[in-house]
Amino acid sequence: MNVDVLLYDGFDELDGIGPYEVFDYAIGYAVEADGDDASGGGRVRYVTLEERETVTASHGTRVGVDGVLPEPGDDDVPDLLVVPGGGWNARDETASAWAEANRGAIPAALADHHEAGTRIASVCTGSMLLAESGITDGRRAVTHAGAVDELRESGANVVDARVVDDGDLLTAGGVTSGLDLALYVVELEFGAAVADRVATVIEYERRYEVAGRE
Repeated sequence: MNVDVLLYDGFDELDGIGPYEVFDYAIGYAVEADGDDASGGGRVRYVTLEERETVTASHGTRVGVDGVLPEPGDDDVPDLLVVPGGGWNARDETASAWAEANRGAIPAALADHHEAGTRIASVCTGSMLLAESGITDGRRAVTHAGAVDELRESGANVVDARVVDDGDLLTAGGVTSGLDLALYVVELEFGAAVADRVATVIEYERRYEVAGRE
């Protein structure tokens, strides 16, 4: 499984780094269990829309970038594209999900990937970037508690759950729910044993509040 985590200045650290760590552990454990080489197990990367070396997160952490998000249809397009939130409720106009929604480039890229068939997952107010792109219109979704009303007003069918699985669209509530989302995907892709092993090594007690597909 290939996973890209789409970063931008002002993303919340845990929204992006938490799922990255879960997927990185899971891919390694899956390779170990199957006896495959690392390339056969997949990869997880931090990507941006444009080439750059680092991104500065909402609390000042500078994160190295692995590459640029592939164009839809490229050979290395991810199986799962993860979109973190950050700074939405503060209305930070310079570095935040709010700023990126206003700029429009990320919502446009997300819409293109969704139309091309890429499975997309959001954490916290990353779902508001999906709302801006129109992806959540009429779809079951959730976001941070502070943005739920806005998500509903945008046209999404808001579900009271920590993680919502609506097929090619996965959304999670606030911040730490990104760990539950990632562990949920890991269990779907690699099995419960791998998900439980990852939860154990990061010493995280999973919360199974998942609204699955109807």
